[in-house]
Amino acid sequence: MAVSSEYLDFLLEMLGPLGPVKSRRMFGGSGLFADGLMFALIANEVLYLKVDEQTQPAFEAEGAEPFTYETKAGKRGVMSYWQVPERLSDEPEEFVTWARDAVSVALRADAAKPPSQRKGPGSPSRPKKPRTKKKAAQKKSRKKKAAES
Repeated sequence: MAVSSEYLDFLLEMLGPLGPVKSRRMFGGSGLFADGLMFALIANEVLYLKVDEQTQPAFEAEGAEPFTYETKAGKRGVMSYWQVPERLSDEPEEFVTWARDAVSVALRADAAKPPSQRKGPGSPSRPKKPRTKKKAAQKKSRKKKAAES
């Protein structure tokens, strides 16, 4: 599920009109985030956008497929991310419209969560737990042992 830096750079350039978009490597692919919320995922050089009941019909009309994965039990899991129609790579304005819709889906999904679980704009900030001296010493010890190996 690797993602090449060239493909990632291409997508980030195409998504420029959305404003700041960050990528984060995860599960062998990458997630794309706007306003702290994941709105797209990249797997095997294929972009998938987040969908809900409002946006999924447009993907179905284009013949797009949902992102699926194999579970530990050997079954197929389906996520709320659907493959972007290939034609959109030649239509940058429409591509951004679809991406903007995916950001809206992520915002709606975040707003439906309890306030303590929200990640997007307006969510309560979560202060980091202060690290104790004991934990800091343990971390330092682990790093030292790893460096010696």
